[in-house]
Formats: sequence, structure tokens, C-alpha cells
Amino acid sequence: MSVIRVEHLARVEGHGGIRVELDGYSVRRVEFEIFEGIRLLESLACGRSFRDVSPILSRVCAICSAAHALTFLKATEAAFGVQVSPQTALLRELLMRGENIESHALHFFCLALPDYLGYPSVIALAADRPQEVQLGLRLKKLGNLIQETVGGRAVHPVNAVLGGFARLPAAEQLIALRRALEQGMRDAESAVDLAASLPEVPVCRAETAYAGVCAAGEYGYYLGEQVMWVHNGRRLRFAAGEYRRLTNERPVPHSHARHSGLDGRPFMVGALARLTVRQDRLNPGTADLIRRVGLSLPSNDPLDNNKAQIVELAADVEFAARLVDRFLEEGLADEAPVPVHPRAGDGTAMTEAPRGLLVHSYVYD
Repeated sequence: MSVIRVEHLARVEGHGGIRVELDGYSVRRVEFEIFEGIRLLESLACGRSFRDVSPILSRVCAICSAAHALTFLKATEAAFGVQVSPQTALLRELLMRGENIESHALHFFCLALPDYLGYPSVIALAADRPQEVQLGLRLKKLGNLIQETVGGRAVHPVNAVLGGFARLPAAEQLIALRRALEQGMRDAESAVDLAASLPEVPVCRAETAYAGVCAAGEYGYYLGEQVMWVHNGRRLRFAAGEYRRLTNERPVPHSHARHSGLDGRPFMVGALARLTVRQDRLNPGTADLIRRVGLSLPSNDPLDNNKAQIVELAADVEFAARLVDRFLEEGLADEAPVPVHPRAGDGTAMTEAPRGLLVHSYVYD
């Protein structure tokens, strides 16, 4: 038996390596090693006032800090019986769309695209093909601008609070964002064309299980109280409070990241999982984007997640433009946050972070 070991994977969002055991030309075992330090953020939250927790838990990840902040708010509001206004829900959705645009642009253009085009890094890619890198950076900047406009800054939003928003976007901010979205829609079209032109990369395909939030109404990331698990035509639904049926974490010796599975089977989350779980609810525009990038659902090719990210990115830019138009036409109601009255209880919430299903669950005394 021989072993191939990659100690450090340079282009992943995190720190990890791979260990492959070979028996001749047959692969016997593959281990994905995550050796980031254990964060223990749950311990930092225990015993604190509910007002202190959101800025702590958004530090789980700077790229998806809005998702963590909003999922905390959603779970805590459920525990305290707080119902936010439709306007607040839409603004939170817009905030998460901006985060998704930023994250997908960063991953696709800076981490995935160099491999597809045969470059060792995004720096080398920029030297020969600056237009593709500039396209990605413009889209990432657009995602940041959306988060700044709604959340108050590009990372770790400060405007989103329990019951609503501490500060609403001003009309001039929305006008500036709408101008940026005009260029963003053109850039998203270019990104779709680029994704459609990528060469096929032969990889190992296998039957894959997918999991994602079942969003009511339009495709989105914030709303939804159930999760759908899909595998080989079989579909299972779980309420948010039953999340441990999926996230039944167990430690493994080769990684600091714990593993989860349903009936012993791992599952995939993220853009490709969302499109797969919701494929019967996609609007015609999103369905057309899927066709244009050459994506066929369900897919057992993990690299199709890159195309799925561009589908979401383009759909998110278009959604953001429509929503900002609505806010400018109708105006934002000058709403104060809904009053919060703490009480003993528990609350669980699910959302979709850029890289997949996110669950926060809290018990208050």
C-alpha cells in the first residue's frame, strides 16, 4: 500500500489537507483533514446576555458573518416570540444576497477559476487574463456594497438587531446601490458566459445526497423553517427543531471538523444542493441560467457546485435590483425594531449561508 499526502490545500476557504491510501492503482481510502484550531465559540456565548451574542457568533466566519448574525437573530426572536415586519424580512434577505454574491465571486474567480484555466494562482491568472479577475473583483465589491448599505459595514453587520434594524438605508444609499447593480447585472451575464465556457474536468462521480432549507415562495436564503434531504429520488423533510436528525455530529480522528450524516450517509450542502432541493420551485429566469451554464439536475459531479454558484450569483444580482427598485418606488417605512421582551425558552432557526445549511439553536433561562 502507498500513501499520497497533500499537507496544505492552498485554494480552499480554510485550512486542510488530503491523505489518500492506494492499493496499486485502486484508491482504498481518502481522508480530508481539517486542522484549523477549534474555535469554541459556543462556550463564549454560554451565560451571556442575549444582547451580547450576535457580534460574537458572527466571528465564526467573516465571509458569512451576516448569515451567522441573522440566524442568531431569527432563532432568538423565535425563543422570545418576536415577529418581525415583512420589510425587515426583505432587508435581511437582501443582506444575505449581498453576502452570497461576495462569497461566490471570491470562490469562483479567485479559488476555482485558476484551476480550470491552468494557472497556479489568481495572481498568475491576473497577469495573463486580467479581465476575468477584474470581473470577479467587481462582483465581490458589489456584494460588499449591498452588505454595507443594509448591514452598516461589509463584514459583521451592526445595523441588524433583534426585532429589526437599528438604522435603515437612506434613499441616496439605495440610489447609489441601484447604479452599481446596473453594472452588476452586466457583469453577472459575463460570469454566466464564462461558467458556460469552462472545460469539463473528469472527476469521480458518485450518488450524492443533498440537504437545504425549503424556502417558502421565491428562492432565497433567509426565510424557511424546514430542511429537505434528497437522495436518488427520495425526499425527507424536517422541521427546524429536528435539525439533529441531520447534524448528528461525531468526532473523527483525522480532522478537527466533526462529521454528520443521515442513515450513515454524508450529504452535500451549498449552491448545488440548494438548486437540487428546490428544482421544482425555480422561477423561469433561474431555470434558464441553469440551462445556459450547462448544468443538469440532479448532478453527481461535485465540481458542478461552481456552476451552481454562478447561477445563484446572477439570480441574486437580479433579485437585488428588483428589490431596490421596489424600495425606491414605495419608500422604506420608518420602522423601529419590534420591542423584545426576554423570556425563558428555546428557539431554533435555519438559513442558507453561501456554503450551505446553517442552524443556530439557543436555550434561554
